[in-house]
Parts: sequence; C-alpha cells; structure tokens
Amino acid sequence: MSFEEDDTVILHDEHSEHDGEEGTITQVMETMFGDANYTVSFEDGQEPGLSEDQLELVEDDEDEDEE
Repeated sequence: MSFEEDDTVILHDEHSEHDGEEGTITQVMETMFGDANYTVSFEDGQEPGLSEDQLELVEDDEDEDEE
C-alpha cells in the first residue's frame, strides 16, 4: 500500500521518539530503487525518511454510517 500527502498515519518504529503517534504525511519522495520514502509531521516535530512498512493508515470515520 502506498500513501499520499495529507494521509493520517501511525508510526511504528521503536527507535523513534514518535513511535505509536499519529501524524500527517507532508512529503512523499521516491528512492532510486523505486520505493517511496515519507516525511511525517507530528504535533511536536517530524520524522523524515520513513518507509511504507513503518506506517499504518488511519481510516477516516466519515465513511461509516452513524446509528
């Protein structure tokens, strides 16, 4: 799964101070190998150079029907 700018994601990287935090993708860059690297902005900073497998998409609640 690839992500786009302005997607909301959760970072999974135990070595990052933002591990488990929700952030917004602010930049998508393609590597010379054709993979994407992402820069994610958090409330108190940002984390550049993240790979797809470190990120989890936060689903929009707008699509769900309210009862």
